[in-house]
Amino acid sequence: MSIALKEEKKPRLYRVKKRGFKRTPGDIVFNILNYTFFISFTLICIFPFYYLFINTISDNELVRTGQINFIPRGIHFNNYLMLSNVNDLGTSALVSVARTVIGTAFMVFASAFVGYLVTKKEMWGRKFVYRFMIVTMYFNAGLIPWYLNMSMLGLTNTFWAYVIPGIVAPFNIILVKTYIESIPAELEESAFIDGAGHFTIFRKIIWPLSKPILATIAVFGAVGHWNNFVDSMILMSNKPQLYTLQYRLYIYLQTSNNLAELMRGGKISEAALNAALNARTVKLTVAMITILPIILVYPFMSRYFEKGIMIGAIKG
Repeated sequence: MSIALKEEKKPRLYRVKKRGFKRTPGDIVFNILNYTFFISFTLICIFPFYYLFINTISDNELVRTGQINFIPRGIHFNNYLMLSNVNDLGTSALVSVARTVIGTAFMVFASAFVGYLVTKKEMWGRKFVYRFMIVTMYFNAGLIPWYLNMSMLGLTNTFWAYVIPGIVAPFNIILVKTYIESIPAELEESAFIDGAGHFTIFRKIIWPLSKPILATIAVFGAVGHWNNFVDSMILMSNKPQLYTLQYRLYIYLQTSNNLAELMRGGKISEAALNAALNARTVKLTVAMITILPIILVYPFMSRYFEKGIMIGAIKG
């Protein structure tokens, strides 16, 4: 009797049969084409960075003659060590880092605060200010009026010309405004009941909850500041010490191109051209240095970037 009871108490084990999904020949062909396309597209995107890198670590003479295409030869890292001997390159790197950090910090704070203010119905002229900012995204006076305006404001040949014009970024303000509107209004209402003001609510509630969208616009701002060189070319004509790293690279590229044109016209000796074109390895190395920070920073910001841009796109 006891044996029968024990047998009844044993849990019944059921075997769950796995239902396999039968792929049709069309599905197999689609998967093959899909993987082939995306793998090929990924390799096409990666190859320019790979090509740039292998040319910076290969034998300089082989690089100069264009013999390095897929596999590095004569590997060395002297080009990176020799960058310290390039005139004003260290100063240009400091200028680029400073403008990226300071400009991005000012832009993020201004975008967050203005984006918060334009969500408040009690703000005077809220709709006009918001719509006026949006209009500036589509219409601008042009390059010459912009330069004249910067000159009249005293922002030529000064570091702040890199920072001040980019503080107000309408597109980023729109993203922040949309994100803040997705935050439950009850949080602000409860803070108002407790006696908190707008700035306190912004600092203790809105700012901490807006980290995903702030990280997103920080990526936008940092990439824009780091890659920009037109303002250096136009506004820093009398201050070479304020040239950015990107503009230094542009100067190296222009120098090599001009020498090549002179060579084709027979106005310069081949020996002089070869000696000058050894700078090809320098400009390739500088180009690698200029893109390296963005490549290193973006993976750490990507999780915030994806979340922020998706939430900011829910409603306009």
